[in-house]
Amino acid sequence: MAATMNAQSPAQGRAGAYGLRALALMLGVFFVFHGLDKISWLADSSLLAQRFEGWLQEAAPTTRWYIETVAVPGVPLFARLVPIAEMATGVALILGFWTRMVAALAFLMVANFHFARGAFYNWEFPLDGTGLPVLGGLLALALGASRLPFSFSKQ
Repeated sequence: MAATMNAQSPAQGRAGAYGLRALALMLGVFFVFHGLDKISWLADSSLLAQRFEGWLQEAAPTTRWYIETVAVPGVPLFARLVPIAEMATGVALILGFWTRMVAALAFLMVANFHFARGAFYNWEFPLDGTGLPVLGGLLALALGASRLPFSFSKQ
């Protein structure tokens, strides 16, 4: 009796899959537009360097170390990699191409951004719409987005 109460009907399973597919589409659009917003970094990496300088002003010690030893020396690479990675992530999520892997990598990319920005040390982080909602959505896709409807690949 208990086993039948917990079992999902096929319609419920499809509804969950459609919900995850909608989440992938919305996050895909989010990433495409964030990548487009940073397209100028491809020609001028000093824009990213200026952002790092701003973050250093009130950085916690671990964030300061990370920015000074990892981020600033990598500015020429990151200024090109970030916009391309964000746009590629968005396109992949919209098309449903390797959704679980792309979402897992995007989760790491977003977490890295928030760490470098010092957001995890700020009490306003839970209120930031690019924080927990995006990380939670990416985690949901990374864990459960296999064989979604209207996807390019069916991994």
